[in-house]
Amino acid sequence: MIVERRVELRFSRESREAETHTNLSAVRQDGRCLWVAGDETATIERLTAATDGAGRVTGYDGQRTVRLADLVDLPAGPDEEADLEGLARANGWLWAIGSHSLKRKKIKPGRPDAKSRKRLASVVREDNRFVLARLPLVTGDDGLPRVVADDGGRRAALLGGHKDSITDLLEDDPHLAPFLAIPSKDNGIDIEGVAAHGDRLYIGFRGPVLRGWAVLLEIRPETHPQDPSRLRLRPLGDGDGDGDGDDLYRTHFLDLGGLGIRDLCPHGDDLLILTGPSMDLDGPVRVVAWPGAATVAAPGIVPATDLRVLGELPYGEGDDHAEGIALLDETGEDGRPKLLVVYDSPSEDRLTPEGGVLADVVSFEHPE
Repeated sequence: MIVERRVELRFSRESREAETHTNLSAVRQDGRCLWVAGDETATIERLTAATDGAGRVTGYDGQRTVRLADLVDLPAGPDEEADLEGLARANGWLWAIGSHSLKRKKIKPGRPDAKSRKRLASVVREDNRFVLARLPLVTGDDGLPRVVADDGGRRAALLGGHKDSITDLLEDDPHLAPFLAIPSKDNGIDIEGVAAHGDRLYIGFRGPVLRGWAVLLEIRPETHPQDPSRLRLRPLGDGDGDGDGDDLYRTHFLDLGGLGIRDLCPHGDDLLILTGPSMDLDGPVRVVAWPGAATVAAPGIVPATDLRVLGELPYGEGDDHAEGIALLDETGEDGRPKLLVVYDSPSEDRLTPEGGVLADVVSFEHPE
């Protein structure tokens, strides 16, 4: 995996003041545009590509902001952050998912030991984190995609807020239920990636990592029959009640060398997986392919021999944490596909004088 170049993502003054550009957590390509999200707001941003004469992306600007609260009824209201950690796009929909995680308060430097100990014992739940949103996409008069609340019966809808979130689904799960009360950075539940393929969603967990095995969840959301503003989960099979395919979710366990999942990106029937530490550590960071993931029709144990490491990504000490990957509509002369990689806590040399932030364009070999 080769970092070929860096491209600048430019944000509005309002987004820079909200530090969205330094807290990027999710990205998905959509034609000429990128959908990106930061983990400190409840918004999604659309950026538009600038290209050179050869069609290569040179940067992204023209930001447009989408407020989730303008489209769906967030359980904690419009002002609380949603900690969006994953974006996906398929069949005319944009999907956004929160971390579904609890948060342990940080120790603040210079505070007395007693206050620091009290903060370290404090665990907070923020309800807007526990949502999955499905948003209709349409093509605007300018030819660019945009999000709307309603498109001829296709409604923006939410899973979560009615005791029906993904973590509610896992309350009796033999593997994951014990981690529901544990904060994310303590190897508790922490969703950090989502990919769409057909009518399925694949959800990647940064944590927990179970004895070195990372967790991936497969679900099949659909519109709730009693309320078009809500989602529910459809059985993964035919749902005829015979027990074959009646499950509302599947768990897959992947041997990623002890690392958790930081993002997911579909590539045909394959899944590209951005991996990194589950705990509060810097690296290592890798991109791994799961060939044929979308063709798997049963809960899986996926050993390292069934996966392919595409390469390592750079990381810093306390900064440059790779958080999102997006497949670009661009190949080089060698035919190798390209990924755009965005970083949380970017290093100083990624910040531009114009208030932008630099992302990496990397090439890789497609797994056979």
